[in-house]
Amino acid sequence: MSHEHKFRWWVGIDWASEAHQVCTLEANGRVVDERSVPHSGPGLGEFADWLTQLVGDPASVAIAIEVPRGAVVETLVERGFQLFAINPKQSDRFRDRYTSAGAKDDRRDAFVLADSLRTDMSCFRHVRLDEPQIIHLRELSRMEEDLGDEVGTLANRLREQLHRFYAQLLHLCPAADEPWLWSLLELAPTPERGARLGKSKLESLLRTHRIRRFSAQNLLNRLREPALHVAPGVVDAAAEHIAFLLPRLRLIHEQRRRCHQRLDQFLATLASSAESGEMPEHRDAQILLSLPGVGRTVAAAMLGEASQPLADRDYYTLRTLAGSAPVTRRSGKRCVVLMRRACNTRLRNALHYWASGSIQHDPRSKAHYARLRSGGHTHGRALRGVADRLLNVLIAMLTHRSLYNPARRMRLELAA
Repeated sequence: MSHEHKFRWWVGIDWASEAHQVCTLEANGRVVDERSVPHSGPGLGEFADWLTQLVGDPASVAIAIEVPRGAVVETLVERGFQLFAINPKQSDRFRDRYTSAGAKDDRRDAFVLADSLRTDMSCFRHVRLDEPQIIHLRELSRMEEDLGDEVGTLANRLREQLHRFYAQLLHLCPAADEPWLWSLLELAPTPERGARLGKSKLESLLRTHRIRRFSAQNLLNRLREPALHVAPGVVDAAAEHIAFLLPRLRLIHEQRRRCHQRLDQFLATLASSAESGEMPEHRDAQILLSLPGVGRTVAAAMLGEASQPLADRDYYTLRTLAGSAPVTRRSGKRCVVLMRRACNTRLRNALHYWASGSIQHDPRSKAHYARLRSGGHTHGRALRGVADRLLNVLIAMLTHRSLYNPARRMRLELAA
């Protein structure tokens, strides 16, 4: 969408944690004002009031910023100003226009943002506020990933301690990340006490945690294996370390479980509201969940991290943001195609999981993956190729407001 005809003022904001540097330009590029705005409710409110008083109509102001979310963006968008975001790496290239010495300071960066938006608006993307439901979903998705990382970190520490003196348990739970193992360690924190446990108690433990991949007798045999020989004091020290780890593991594991439940409830609510016609814009969730390989984690990450490209049905922006679009470097006779690393990491990971799941449940994706592998591509490159095709399918489905139909997809591909 072209906005140039209606803007008469151009503002650049160099974002910071405590105070933001702001530069305001007239339509001819003349600097009208430079100021530092504190990152506080009163500070941002006073700046918005001053800017409104200066320009009269907030819709006539275009504001450039590198960070597309946060209190600064939300305050100004709600006041009616139009905000445009740019990647910091692109902003750094624009800075080279104004100095060849590589000089950098906050005032110059704010001016560069404002003047670059005035002359090269096509390089910026228009910022819109997400719906409250999408903001909530994105927060839950990020929280779920953070909790998963914490569980992994603590489980690795537990595994390290078990490897010191209780290695026989790792044969049954190599990652040390299962609740049944934590319960067992509370019953038998040392190999000596583990060897004295009775079979009936172990059967009750496995039944409580619904473990069927091995029997109580298998577990008993492992517990009665000769323990590692360690220096005096090692067993007591490691057992006490484990005793401090277990409550933290249980807490994070329970929080992650509750986060999973909230995500499931949230996605179900979005899908049901679309089915009932209450909020037809939420049909995107229903369409996304109909695709093979898409579960809770992938759907939440896609809807939360790529809300604007999905709303705009913008396949090219989506594949760039997700990292499935390769980077081509061509010069003379030399041409190199590389993996795109400048992308949203959470979205790229979600796309990786989506492609991995789709080649297991969707024959078309599996066949496409096999063709790419037979052509000499690595596993990762083949998965990105599958993911890129899935994004194309998703955008087509969103455009036509239709759920996934494998038979229809096959007919379209044969026709193409």
